[in-house]
Amino acid sequence: MRLPNLLATRKGRLAAFFFLYMTEGIPLGFAATAVATQLRRQDVGPAAIGAFVGSLYLPWAFKWAFGPVVDVLSWERLGRRRGWILITQLMMAVTLLSAITLRLPEQLGLFTIILLIHNTFGATQDVAIDALACNTLHEDERGAANGLMFGGAFLGQTIGGSGVLYLSGRIDFRLTFFFVAGCILLVTALVVLPMREPASPDRTTAPGPRWRSALLEIRAFAKLSFRSVVGSRPAFAALFFALLPIGAMSLGLALGSNLAVELGLNDNQVATLNFVSSVVSAALCVLGGFLSDRVGRRKLLAIGVVLTSIPVLLMMVFLQRAGWIMPVEIGAPDRPVVPHAVLVVFWIASIVFAALNGVSYGVRSAIFMDVTNPAVAATQFTAYMALMNLTTSYTATWQGVAIETWGYPGTMAVDAALGLACLALLPFMRRVPEAEGRLGDGSASGRARGLGLGLATLLVAWIPYHLWHDRLGAAQPIADTFFTLSFVASAVFLAAGGAVLSTSAPIASRVGVWVAPLLLLMCGRAHADTLAGWLGLTDAQNASSRAIETALFAIPALGAAMLLLLALRPWRELEDHTDAGTSDTPTTLDAPMP
Repeated sequence: MRLPNLLATRKGRLAAFFFLYMTEGIPLGFAATAVATQLRRQDVGPAAIGAFVGSLYLPWAFKWAFGPVVDVLSWERLGRRRGWILITQLMMAVTLLSAITLRLPEQLGLFTIILLIHNTFGATQDVAIDALACNTLHEDERGAANGLMFGGAFLGQTIGGSGVLYLSGRIDFRLTFFFVAGCILLVTALVVLPMREPASPDRTTAPGPRWRSALLEIRAFAKLSFRSVVGSRPAFAALFFALLPIGAMSLGLALGSNLAVELGLNDNQVATLNFVSSVVSAALCVLGGFLSDRVGRRKLLAIGVVLTSIPVLLMMVFLQRAGWIMPVEIGAPDRPVVPHAVLVVFWIASIVFAALNGVSYGVRSAIFMDVTNPAVAATQFTAYMALMNLTTSYTATWQGVAIETWGYPGTMAVDAALGLACLALLPFMRRVPEAEGRLGDGSASGRARGLGLGLATLLVAWIPYHLWHDRLGAAQPIADTFFTLSFVASAVFLAAGGAVLSTSAPIASRVGVWVAPLLLLMCGRAHADTLAGWLGLTDAQNASSRAIETALFAIPALGAAMLLLLALRPWRELEDHTDAGTSDTPTTLDAPMP
């Protein structure tokens, strides 16, 4: 029997995008919940688990760069979007199954790399799915489709997290890899293969190789995004708002998984807690979006942000009273007895947190739509969503380090405090009027200069920090996480800001584009010694290893100099004007995985 083409009917389209988004949630739930739980059972430290979970979100933070590639490179025989979905789903299954022979935790580094590649295919698939939705969904279907996409993502995380944990009690954990890959391939076989994508208008590309057209589109995207986010005060405030945690986050990341294992929950109990939390988050996400239209988005989000700290602080108090401060080895013979009250509070706090986080999650995307310039809506909105994924990545990383440095209560206290910082920006994030394609107000150039100077200052601060970082003691990895974020932000500024100034400052712009990848390489500085070891180098005997150390000073210094050169430009390109033909609206949810 021939399977139906789901894109041919309204119900079919809604079902198709529900299942397609489910395939995005499955691997994330598998890695962030099931794998993280198993790693903690094998006494992998919270810092390593936090770095592992944080790395999973990095491809989603840079998925905007995949958009032009998906747009320009296609296979008409497979379908312009369907081809990408088909190939990425197959590669998601292949990369996942390739890790089945790895030994954890001994080969955690290689396993992390494989899952990073796996999630890169997942992020690329997300871009193709959203593009397909824009081309196929009718206007009166988009609201329902967005809600079902959210539901599919939550269901996927439940299958990959709770489903795998339930199975791991009955079969060897490595065999669950087949289950996860099978779920993805089942959607491929039943939904993607029978799909017949409607013909789309021919796309005009620049002459020359298609890869060059993709690079030109990435450059155009970066230029337009930069002008959009610094163009008005609400949009600029939203830039920092996206880079701050929206409320406390610890119970929803690696800290919660670590605690669940340490407090004695078995795999079935962790699976049940994850299942209930996912269902509650999904329901409250929908309710939060509904209420925000009536109560007011900023008011409701402020309430949600404040309330997310309450279950975190409650859990902190009970852990402090019970003396459960630092991580406890799972196999230690003298492990302390977990008080029953602590277990009860953990269950309650986790579910309440999931509910409040769902409310915030449902509102914050609408907030970003409110401050987005209607003339460049899809571009600007995607940039905000990508930055929110970056926030999730660095938050998971620093919290893993902080648990081993300050303990659980200290980490939760800092998490609750940092979660409130975003409230200071909410008053500035008023709804942007649907003006006539305004890409900049009178202060846009000043914002660009200030941002460049601020980032240059941070890169200069790296030099004395690296010289005397040992004085920070156990807090050093947390400072390292902060500087990693500074390197990423500086690289984005050089690439996007350089694109804006390509005409008025061509030399500085071109040099800045080459310096940007070097700053991104600084994010892997912790692995420089490992790389030197692979190459047979030693710190004491080989000049190449000294060259690596020199680069750790030279690259930030060069980056700071380029940022300063760009910051001192007048930035006349940001003066208010209208770009014809840039009207675009966010029709499908291009949000981070919940």
